[in-house]
Amino acid sequence: MPYLHPKIYPNRKHPTHGVFLSPSLPTIVFVTICTKDRKPWLAQSTVHQALVKIWHTSTAWLVGRYVLMPDHLHFFCAPYDSTVRLGQWIAYWKAAFTRMRIPGTGLWQRGYWDRRLRKQESYSEKWAYVRENPVRKGLCHTPDQWPYQGEIFPLGFFA
Repeated sequence: MPYLHPKIYPNRKHPTHGVFLSPSLPTIVFVTICTKDRKPWLAQSTVHQALVKIWHTSTAWLVGRYVLMPDHLHFFCAPYDSTVRLGQWIAYWKAAFTRMRIPGTGLWQRGYWDRRLRKQESYSEKWAYVRENPVRKGLCHTPDQWPYQGEIFPLGFFA
């Protein structure tokens, strides 16, 4: 889907989606997903463990590095099965997580934000910025102190 400029399409309320997959180029996508009404239930060990388990088994897209914040999460992913669109995969694991009925959790916000990385240095630059989120929010003093982050699959080409 083409980019829809906000000045040309001022009534657009949701991000556009569509990741161009090319067999000759690596694809890594930066994704942000929020909790419904930005309720702060993500940054807890039961949620962290559940998401890691789901991402290990729902491998149509491979999750690389990620950070869970109280009300949103950021992760990088790459396609493993090019027949599964990013939105389908996200809907699948969101539903799988919800079905787990973990106490103290809430609902996901509809939709997500995605951006395909276009340069090799983009992954490390974006990761450095994302890792600082808990520090900027005053949740810890250094990125290494934040327990709700990690890497599931190395997305090696861009490491």
